[in-house]
Amino acid sequence: MTWFGAVARLRARREAGVLVTVATVRGHAPRNAGAKLVVGQDETWGSIGGGNVEAVTIDRAREMIAASAAEPELLDFALNDKVTNRHGVQCCGGTVSVLLEPLPVVRAVAIFGVGHVGMELARVLARQDLDLHLVDSRSDILAEERLAVLADAVAGVRVHHTPLLPEEVLETLPQGTHVLIMTHDHAEDAALCDAALRTPHLGSIGLIGSAAKWGRFRKRLLTEGGHDEAAIDRIKTPIGLADITGKDPATIAVSVAADLLRTFEAEEYGAQEHHRDETVDPDTDEDAPAAARSGFRAAGANIAHAPPHLKTVV
Repeated sequence: MTWFGAVARLRARREAGVLVTVATVRGHAPRNAGAKLVVGQDETWGSIGGGNVEAVTIDRAREMIAASAAEPELLDFALNDKVTNRHGVQCCGGTVSVLLEPLPVVRAVAIFGVGHVGMELARVLARQDLDLHLVDSRSDILAEERLAVLADAVAGVRVHHTPLLPEEVLETLPQGTHVLIMTHDHAEDAALCDAALRTPHLGSIGLIGSAAKWGRFRKRLLTEGGHDEAAIDRIKTPIGLADITGKDPATIAVSVAADLLRTFEAEEYGAQEHHRDETVDPDTDEDAPAAARSGFRAAGANIAHAPPHLKTVV
């Protein structure tokens, strides 16, 4: 399988991975610059030359997967018999720099109700690298010609026509899917709110509508639904940025998308802080390199956390 086929497979499976590329070679080395390896949690595809270089790189890639690392890293290897390696001697005589790029599981968003606002929101979110689920009980709303504007989407768009019980789609959504409820029918919205609160694997839940609508929903969720206050507070309403007050569908869509992107960033920051709290020893010098604090000791390799422009070289 080609490396890009492996990347596509990981994305389709919603599994994290790391794309490894031989960035630079000086002197003799097992593979030339540009050789690629894809590392998943349990599988690998391709090769950067085998031996210590590949084994150490795979070890580090899986540490990055476990840590949900977001930033690329560079590993430098000296290929000579004077270096103490973790996985045997490689004495080709050259040096190799290897770039590790995280391939995170893409986020998922489900829009329930693809009417005026839902369609405009789909157009905005389709420009993001995520899995976008469009759910509606009306077949004409999901007609191919209407959704043709999403043909060049960056997102992976999945359409769900559910003429009877759209809430059944909730159980099939990926772990952590962010749900936005904006159907044409308030009864359908209410059923979706109730079902979403009973579906623990979802991410955030947002509901479009007025304060009066939410007041009625909240009362029903407490009395008829049997949900407690803490559970009901999972539902965010109104959605969107409070200081954008326009009511045009496209304006609402931009506001809701911006608010959702802010949620993504907060979620990512929270995950990074949580991992740092778990991995940093309180007795460890905070000024020590990140790789040292994480306990990574790759014999025969130097590590650098490369910024997005990838110009840092050790």
